[in-house]
Amino acid sequence: MIKRTAVEAVESDKPTAVMFGTVTAVSPLVVEVEQKLSLGGEALVCLKNVTVDVGESVLLLREQGGQRFFVLGVI
Repeated sequence: MIKRTAVEAVESDKPTAVMFGTVTAVSPLVVEVEQKLSLGGEALVCLKNVTVDVGESVLLLREQGGQRFFVLGVI
């Protein structure tokens, strides 16, 4: 019971996570994650040296809480 409570507490906070996505649009940038979640606008933060094209796979870092995703680079 204690273990389950601890796991649920961590999952509810949505700690940072590494995720993969596919670029579906460039201007403005839109990334599809797991074929069910499209991210764009203020939800995406690109590092200065990252450039992407449509169809490319990208590596994302989800911010704790799941509100923003950092585009770390092209895979």
